[in-house]
Amino acid sequence: MTLLETERLILRNWREEDRPFFHHINSDDTIMEFFPFRRNRDEADAVMDLIRDGITRNGFGFAAAALKETGQPLGFVGLHKPAGLANLPEGSIEIGWRLAPEFWGKGYVTEAARGWLAFGFDILDLDEIVSFAVVDNDRSIAVMRRIGMRHDPAGDFDHPGVPDSHPHLKPHALYRLSQADWRARQG
Repeated sequence: MTLLETERLILRNWREEDRPFFHHINSDDTIMEFFPFRRNRDEADAVMDLIRDGITRNGFGFAAAALKETGQPLGFVGLHKPAGLANLPEGSIEIGWRLAPEFWGKGYVTEAARGWLAFGFDILDLDEIVSFAVVDNDRSIAVMRRIGMRHDPAGDFDHPGVPDSHPHLKPHALYRLSQADWRARQG
């Protein structure tokens, strides 16, 4: 199921043949630098099933991003309903991503994220989309800024899902983009 297309990418639901790649982007130390865990194959398969079912049910989620030219998946980009974050209002929608390193620095996340912002504001009629990352995750924060999000220092938080064994990964920066600001940027 194709959800969105951009100039170079197809954003689609996960397929059975994506399982090895999905495991890779959830277990590789470089990719998971800002996460306190690595998933084994069974754990990755279970998460992929949850994401795939959510996309089928909601029409959005952390969708597989694949190159139009070859069909090769490069990671995920999508909208998601975060849970367990007391600093966010109920019903908040976040935009997030994760790519294999060989696809970093090519503008794929920014391109896909812009497509998801249009979907979120035009199709879902969201008032706001948020994003957050470990405060030292300069690459993700740079994408947030490129897509027009603004830092909300009052919303920064220690992520409750990060164990105390990883204190350097607890502090998260919160970024926001309102529909009104997004529309103003569209001209």
